[in-house]
Amino acid sequence: MAASRQHHGDYHCLPDYEDDSPPEDEKQLLVHVTEGLKDSWHHIKNLDNFFTKIYHFHQKNGFASMMLSDVFELVQFLFVVTFTTFLLCCVEYDVLFANRPVNHTHTGGSLAPDRNKVTLPDAVLPTPQCAQRIRSSGWIIFLLVMAATFWLYRLVKVLCSLLGYWEIRAFYTKALKIPSDELCNRSWQEVQARLISLQREQQMCVHKRELSELDIHHRILRFKNYLVAMVNKSLLPVRFHLPLLGEAVFLTQGLKYNLELLFFWGPGSLFQGKWNLQPQYKRAGARLELARRLGRSMVLLGLANLLLCPFILVWQVLYAFFSYTEVLKRQPGSLGARRWSLYGRFYLRHFNELDHELQARLSRGYKPASKYMNSFTSPFLTVLAKNVGFFAGSILAVLIALTVYDEDVLTVQHILTAITLLGLIVTVARSFIPDEHLVWCPEQLLQCVLAHIHYIPDHWQGNAHKSETREELAQLFQYKAVFILEELLSPIVTPFLLIFALRAKALDIVDFFRNFSVEVVGVGDICSFAQLDIRNHGNPQWLSQGRTEASVYQQAENGKTELSLVHFAIANPRWQPPPESSLFIGHLKEKVQQDAAHAPPAQRLLAEAPLGASFLSDEGPCTVPDALLASVLTHPVLAAGTLMPQGERHLFTQAGSAASAAASILASLSCSQLLRRTGPLGENSVYRSDNTLLGDSVAPPETHQAPLARSVVLSEFASAEMSLHAIYMHELHHQQQQHPACARTPLQHSAQAASTRPSSRVCSQDLALGGWEEEEEDEPQAQQQEREKS
Repeated sequence: MAASRQHHGDYHCLPDYEDDSPPEDEKQLLVHVTEGLKDSWHHIKNLDNFFTKIYHFHQKNGFASMMLSDVFELVQFLFVVTFTTFLLCCVEYDVLFANRPVNHTHTGGSLAPDRNKVTLPDAVLPTPQCAQRIRSSGWIIFLLVMAATFWLYRLVKVLCSLLGYWEIRAFYTKALKIPSDELCNRSWQEVQARLISLQREQQMCVHKRELSELDIHHRILRFKNYLVAMVNKSLLPVRFHLPLLGEAVFLTQGLKYNLELLFFWGPGSLFQGKWNLQPQYKRAGARLELARRLGRSMVLLGLANLLLCPFILVWQVLYAFFSYTEVLKRQPGSLGARRWSLYGRFYLRHFNELDHELQARLSRGYKPASKYMNSFTSPFLTVLAKNVGFFAGSILAVLIALTVYDEDVLTVQHILTAITLLGLIVTVARSFIPDEHLVWCPEQLLQCVLAHIHYIPDHWQGNAHKSETREELAQLFQYKAVFILEELLSPIVTPFLLIFALRAKALDIVDFFRNFSVEVVGVGDICSFAQLDIRNHGNPQWLSQGRTEASVYQQAENGKTELSLVHFAIANPRWQPPPESSLFIGHLKEKVQQDAAHAPPAQRLLAEAPLGASFLSDEGPCTVPDALLASVLTHPVLAAGTLMPQGERHLFTQAGSAASAAASILASLSCSQLLRRTGPLGENSVYRSDNTLLGDSVAPPETHQAPLARSVVLSEFASAEMSLHAIYMHELHHQQQQHPACARTPLQHSAQAASTRPSSRVCSQDLALGGWEEEEEDEPQAQQQEREKS
């Protein structure tokens, strides 16, 4: 879109994106296009919804699984409402708790009190009496009417969704030529490649003859990219200070739903037609009036949440009770497990990263993050937990011994409750007692976490041993008990956040959507950060110096633009980046090759991989991609140790950073001709080695693998490559912060010391990320030495 060039408040405006804007007479075609024949799927009116359904259909494994999931969701809601009503109105609790005797009818026809045994049918009221209790309670009837209305709404929505997904099923079968029984054996990359190929034949998008991978991601992730950018620019989530607890971050599913309703698809939202920003939000002159209007919408939405708070809170409590009570009884320690918070998922998410890619990446980082969080211990809590566990365990042992001796002990009032509570106390106390075999190595563990999550604040570097760093990571990687508590409090807290905290940011939010929206032909309005535009959003401290024109406000924080660009290029190897992005990728590859020339050889790093894997993993031998990471993550430790010959130790210590190891491995991957062979459907390549630096150690066997198995192998290698790039780029960023005026990195300063060692082979070809390929012949040795001297 055309952004204003004036400066308003704290926000700067982006330059025009005239090249991406459609002609004036074509703008309406983005919203209204001809439907075309039903089975040809050309000129589709709502490509956002269409591509999103295609993606969800693939991720949820087809029509049958989706239908079953939706049906059980309806049944689950009906069960919760019905069962709760039954417990409130149809159970005689005085009889169930044996507070009054029950009269049983004996065979002789006489009534005689029998206090020996109470059965469940004795505590259940007859149907007429139960119905009478329900009719006599106005609140119960009101809640049942509301629940029935919501259930009917959900039923209609599910039926419409199933009809839509039945059409998507036909699309997979007829257009993409993927039968339903083969869907689970196809990767999303293959489905996406077939979509791009189909566009050339049937013109699903009327404005573009060909679709790119970026266009499809823009359609699926249009609104999520905006939320990721708002979190990156610290507009979201709301932060506040709590007494004794310090700074807190609050972002729940309920608050996220309200934000999406407010910004994207609700009545009076900023978007119209679900893919175009309203015209008045594109003009800077109306910003104050629009901010007041948005503030009023926030107040009204907050009041609506306040009115619905009792009903939502009751539902949240009931759902949590039915979901977690049995788990708490069976596995009390499960609430002490950790999970990536909703805020963490937005903070750590790349631009244009699909849900399954994010989930796979965070799943890989789960164990390293857990080990890092568990490596912190409190001596005070440890002593307290040991003693509390001892006393509770002693009492529990006695009660268990008594029940083993005589089971009638179980009939004593509250004995089962005491056993359950004591078991819970013992489990919680044990969670505060550290493992006696724990090794204190926070810096290495945090580096391992970084390899998978790709983003950490700058002040974490070198401060992994501090409790402040652990507390900040805890906001991203929270206890499951904290997650449940936040969701239970969400109906109460969300209205006040909307009315007070977010309303104060209304003007900033209006400016954000105006300044960071761009209109793209055939796509509509998207977040400009999602364009992966180094020139307009790059950060000079993240290898973008001299290639970006962005001001401080326009730059993405924490290298989000640069890392997102590298991730998207690796995940989509056939994507052709724009010129500025291509220049950045070329510069990054040149930097890798330069630093690899003065880094330890890849053979030595790979020899360290088994030891590194045992250092970072508890599960024995690791896979090949894990071995690549292990060799990089543990090299700085081994380089400073005594595992190397005395003559090489000084040299390796000088070039012993994780950046040097990452550069060496990345350059070796480049030089090993990991050929990217593209099949007829655009499938990813098969990695193979031609007796080069890595030999057969990192190359998957060249066998006749199924498409899905081959895709899984490639995905693992792509993930390892992205992890190496994340480590390398963070290390360079940290070095530049320490030596901002120094033109050369510490790796280059060690070139003179490393000149006595034969350098690893360096490729001069400008290679593609994700499939480093070399086509030029080896240059003569004399010419290579002369070039190195120069």
